[in-house]
Amino acid sequence: MTYLPLYERGKITFKLTNISSIFIMLRRLFLAISTSVLLAGCQTTGPDMDDPTTDAGTILGAQAIEEPVTESLPAPVPPPTDVWARIRSELNWYSIHNAQIGKARDQFLAQSNYLPVVAGRAQPYLHYIVEEIEKRGMPMEIALLPMVESAYNPFATSSQSASGLWQIMPATGRYLGLEQNWWYDGRRDLRESTKTALDYLEALHAEFDNDWLLALAAYNGGKGRVARAQRANRKKGLPTDYWSLKLPRETRRYVPKLIALSAIVAFPDTFGVEIPPIDNAPAFTIVDTEGQIEMARAASLADMDMTTLRAYNPGQLRWATSPEQAQELLVPNEVAARMTAGISTLTDADRVSWQHYRIQQGDSLIRIARKFDTEVGLLRQVNHINGNLIRAGKTMMIPIGSSWESSLALAQSGEPQVKGYRVRSGDSLHRIADKFDVTVNEIVTWNSLNPSTYLQPGQKLRVWVNET
Repeated sequence: MTYLPLYERGKITFKLTNISSIFIMLRRLFLAISTSVLLAGCQTTGPDMDDPTTDAGTILGAQAIEEPVTESLPAPVPPPTDVWARIRSELNWYSIHNAQIGKARDQFLAQSNYLPVVAGRAQPYLHYIVEEIEKRGMPMEIALLPMVESAYNPFATSSQSASGLWQIMPATGRYLGLEQNWWYDGRRDLRESTKTALDYLEALHAEFDNDWLLALAAYNGGKGRVARAQRANRKKGLPTDYWSLKLPRETRRYVPKLIALSAIVAFPDTFGVEIPPIDNAPAFTIVDTEGQIEMARAASLADMDMTTLRAYNPGQLRWATSPEQAQELLVPNEVAARMTAGISTLTDADRVSWQHYRIQQGDSLIRIARKFDTEVGLLRQVNHINGNLIRAGKTMMIPIGSSWESSLALAQSGEPQVKGYRVRSGDSLHRIADKFDVTVNEIVTWNSLNPSTYLQPGQKLRVWVNET
């Protein structure tokens, strides 16, 4: 709306009279005289700016200069000391809710010790994964994905041979460039598997129209299966979002599990869940081993137990570090200096070195072991030999130049191995836990069980045990 000037409103024209004109001129004259008098007063009473005896305080007072008022900025908020609090501040998906998510949430809450057990296992890895996710600007919910995949157990192996924190299949790992050999499995290495999993998730995110739920479904069930389900829906004129697709049962449960976990982690007090804190700081230091080294010797130099060293380096499969990978180990921060100092004292004789030997006609493992002053068990380990059969003309690797007692003990003791167990009549979680010297919570976590339900005869379980 356009407004007319006051004197034109209502199309009425006001004419100024002579008296009004005289009054306006007199008012202007009065204002001019008043201003002159005030200026003259200021010039006679103000400080002399050229007088050297006039100090700055007098000048400031006379001029009545007010200092600018600056608003104090709020003090910066320190970063949280608990990495769970850091995660919690960046979660967003908990606002998504439906019956599937509610069911998944109730299943997690039925396992009262699930999060305490998993949080303890995640301690060496969680801060690193959170850092990598933040660098890429990915949803923080992805940091909880290893809880769904492996319960943060880097030694976990599925019935389809998926392995590691991110449960990467052997073929997928090779396709994505992860090294897998007798010495080393990149699918279980914290840094390599995390980089590969996040790269893959980002690629799937871009491929499926920047939809994270579809990317996660493709990560679990395969991108071909998700794409086929979308095409089938398009032909029927149906929506193609995650919740509308006909997907395998596991994939249909996969995303709801992650969203349910995000809600529990976001509001633990609301759900009556206690999550043990984890320092919001790097959990490990990378130590240069300056060459291949026995795992037992490395643990001894750092004065740490083998179980801990294995937990930080689950990609190392054997009694010594892989000769084909970077010569380094991850260790807890508090022992890094001790290990570095110990490594600096090692001589060539203390190092793992190799000799290649061509098997001759009439050779046996016992004869070769005696010839090189080593042990048959160690030859089997380093050459991946089952039984005693060897073939003339083949080449064997013979470890030399080190004390092999600890290596042989390690080779015989092995690392946590997955065992299958079929539930029998009369079995209970407590009885099975006692049998394998593990805890009930571990069996529940490894098998995604609801502890409030009964085991059924014939039911298959997976248990990780240390074999001797």
